[in-house]
Amino acid sequence: MNLLKEKDIYPSSLVLEQALGKVYVIYDLFIQTIQSSPYHLSVEWRYYFDGKAWLCKVTNKKKTICWISVWDKFFKISFYFAEKYRKEIELLCISIDNREEIKRSKVVGKLLPLIVEVKEEKQLKDILTIVDFKIKIK
Repeated sequence: MNLLKEKDIYPSSLVLEQALGKVYVIYDLFIQTIQSSPYHLSVEWRYYFDGKAWLCKVTNKKKTICWISVWDKFFKISFYFAEKYRKEIELLCISIDNREEIKRSKVVGKLLPLIVEVKEEKQLKDILTIVDFKIKIK
């Protein structure tokens, strides 16, 4: 179940640590990595009334790179691509699971979602590869 539903409770480090448990260390490492060199991405938590939950929007200047949502003892990173990038994503040096996920993915509106449930530190290599790709494309 998606956590962080309380509009009046900002997702501070303490709130995130309580929600994510041991996985908070992985979340924190990811955030520190993308906010520093060579990425310098911006991270903004905001409450969204349509989904009635807090989401983290990760941006490079004005371009949205991904979204982060917090679940019980894991977090999801959601990427959205134009369908024309499907083949390029399938060729990225990422796990077979993630490549299969993009193959199975159906276009939503005009965008192709790739959603990764993050539970282990080893997943960050794939995620950063996808972040790099997302930054480079238009």
